[in-house]
Amino acid sequence: MNNAKITTHAPHIHTKNSVRNVMLNVLLALIPAIFAYVYFFGFGVLLQVALSVFFALVFEIISLKLLKKPIGLFISDLSAVVTGVLFALCISPLAPWWISLIAMLFAIVVAKHLYGGLGQNIFNPAMVGFAVVLISFPQSMSMWLAPHSIALYDMSFSEVLSAVFTQSFPANVEFDTLTQATPLDSIKNGLRQELTMTEISAQPEFGKLGGLAWEWISSLYILGGVFLILKNIISWRVPTTVIIATVLFALPFYLYNPDGYISPLQHLFTGGLLLGAFFIATDPTSGCSSPKGQIIFAIGVAVMTVLIREFGNFPDGVAFGVLLMNLSAPLIDRLTIPKAYGQI
Repeated sequence: MNNAKITTHAPHIHTKNSVRNVMLNVLLALIPAIFAYVYFFGFGVLLQVALSVFFALVFEIISLKLLKKPIGLFISDLSAVVTGVLFALCISPLAPWWISLIAMLFAIVVAKHLYGGLGQNIFNPAMVGFAVVLISFPQSMSMWLAPHSIALYDMSFSEVLSAVFTQSFPANVEFDTLTQATPLDSIKNGLRQELTMTEISAQPEFGKLGGLAWEWISSLYILGGVFLILKNIISWRVPTTVIIATVLFALPFYLYNPDGYISPLQHLFTGGLLLGAFFIATDPTSGCSSPKGQIIFAIGVAVMTVLIREFGNFPDGVAFGVLLMNLSAPLIDRLTIPKAYGQI
């Protein structure tokens, strides 16, 4: 019998962008932002990354073993590692260790492998894990310290370990009890107390463009995203559209009442919008594949994020915006797929 391989007709397109190469480049693009996180929020960021990646790999191995798939092949693609890192960048550096455990259980087992594994999941795994713990454990997810009160040398690594694993904090650490969490929480709580945006933005957790520290971290997300675009890892359409749509949709609210609504720049440089734009909404599996579909998908993410931030109960709506558009992606692709050559 002829053992020659049977292939489809030419032409054949070859690419160097294997799954492992793509994931490795994503991790490289995140390094500057991770360094900024450590600078502003301390060693806890690295501990959360390590915990999330560890639990992601554990659940990945268990799932592969139960499904009788080759463990080495799928572990080496680094997709579980990227899921863990992306989730860790969304939570407090002092979040209890079991937050990562529960989130990675839902991210890897439920959102990824119960749908068939990498390439078949309809929801972004990291955002599923984040949404589950945010809804289930809001108090534990709000255990942030203002960046100016937890500089790199304020807590030793042993104190960070104690905080994460036993929730025991040193006496000299003062929590930001006014905002409870990020600057977006401060905005939400301040507006409920009938403060103006001018008064809220004058608080010490805000910088010139957005939240203090967050504006620098967000800028480094842009840097990492541009790197991925230049490497042809992601398309420019999704992040560019998310940014433009956010500005255009938030601007009328801000012009109507600048003291009652978040400015477009604060939307961009506070919270996880730019992380979502460059590293989450660009997921080729859970997003759209057609060019028009990618633009519609990105507009949806931006609009849902702004609406939730302005009118919802949660301070940041990026995760929910991405998940809702993940649900819509198959239909969007079906309606926007380009016609084949010769079809009417």
